[in-house]
Amino acid sequence: MSQEISSTKSSLRTASVRPIKTGRPPDRFLGTRNTPDTLAICVGMLLVIAIAIGGGGVRYGIANLVAQLTALALLAAFRESFFQFWKASPIGLRFLVCATLAVPTVQLIPLPEAIWTSLPGRELAFEARAAIGSKGWAPLSLDSARTVVALTGLIVPLTVLAIGWNASRDQIVALGWIVAAMGLVNLALGVGQTTSSDPMASFYPEIPMQGVLFGTFANRNSAGIFLVCALILCALLPFPRRRRFVLPARVSVCVLLVAAIVLTRSRSALVLCVVPAVLVALKLASSSFRSRDGNVRIRLRFGVLFAGLLLVALAGTSVFVMAPGRVRDVIERFDRSSNPRVYIWEDALYTSDKYWPVGAGMGTFDEVFQADESLENLTQRRAGRAHNDYLEVAIESGMACVILVAAWLAAWLFLTWRARLSSDRWIAWTGSAILLAIALQSIVDYPLRNQAMLSVAALAFLLLARCAEPEEEGQEVIRV
Repeated sequence: MSQEISSTKSSLRTASVRPIKTGRPPDRFLGTRNTPDTLAICVGMLLVIAIAIGGGGVRYGIANLVAQLTALALLAAFRESFFQFWKASPIGLRFLVCATLAVPTVQLIPLPEAIWTSLPGRELAFEARAAIGSKGWAPLSLDSARTVVALTGLIVPLTVLAIGWNASRDQIVALGWIVAAMGLVNLALGVGQTTSSDPMASFYPEIPMQGVLFGTFANRNSAGIFLVCALILCALLPFPRRRRFVLPARVSVCVLLVAAIVLTRSRSALVLCVVPAVLVALKLASSSFRSRDGNVRIRLRFGVLFAGLLLVALAGTSVFVMAPGRVRDVIERFDRSSNPRVYIWEDALYTSDKYWPVGAGMGTFDEVFQADESLENLTQRRAGRAHNDYLEVAIESGMACVILVAAWLAAWLFLTWRARLSSDRWIAWTGSAILLAIALQSIVDYPLRNQAMLSVAALAFLLLARCAEPEEEGQEVIRV
């Protein structure tokens, strides 16, 4: 009898420590070092580094190099996890990743002179090479160095996606909270930038714009879209543990982030605040008619919604009272009828048609656009970018990149629709909302042209792809 009791206790003890399925590959494929906790910590460290020093864009190569070397070190240290991503991830995602890496890589392959000179838009390049006596093979890209920079810029988002794929859902949510915390860090830095006339208060003191919140970014629109992403995460991500202070703390942080977005004076970021507001309203409305015990709590839910809207209104009033000049500047920027972007787009459309369908090479916009910019649109400042990322990638990579962007958007729509079947649908839709905000700002700016926002976009797609999968029997889920 005692032996039977002992055997029963042993079996119960064994069953109690049986691992829970989490929708990720078993650890035996990852090795002892590549535990999900370790992977999440390292990806979180990479996100912090990329956001802290990678917001300057292509002009700040040393900072970008530090983030990329960190990513390469993680890929080398966790190569089993990297290989597991290529085995376990959906084949469609693997195809998109490979195609994204292939576009700039193919543009660097040398071509015979008879081939590259026959490509559209190469007449001026051929004459320039002939003038200096340079003949022979040449790559498709008109500026190989810029294309190499574009290719290496994909290392950080690839690392976030591939290494983070093997983490559990709750650990990926924790990574989202790390990005949200970096939003508060940018807010803290912005306080000094908006109240001080010292250019050294900014990470990039060569930017002559005082009283504007930049945080760790060199572009106020990039700072604004990053704060919008942090706002989406703060508003929608589930907190690890239920506490009474979570709701007021969440609302307070969201109000602070909205105020920070106003101080960036970014029109696009201010408009994109609508995205988290609509999603929060939809989430509260969808959960108003049901709860765990089946009781109706309409009054409570809408009471919380009303309180949140009241706090936002109070925060907006406070900003108007304390900084009326900055708010007026933001409003006046919406009223300007002479938007220089319109003239850039006119000339950029001509450039796109000139190099269609092969493009001029990733990263070459600034070089090729100057040859096509019309005299009546010339100013003392260089355009630098097309201020429309869809138009810019059409110039740089032609039809191939247009199809690739359409494929990424189709994958985003498919996963967003599929997430309705998952119990973690609101976590997935959090990542989807971030990608939506980035896609919308890409119409008037270039949010994905720095390492910081590339890493945030990779994390957003990771949230969407991992949490859009319907859970299997026994799988660990996060209830929201």
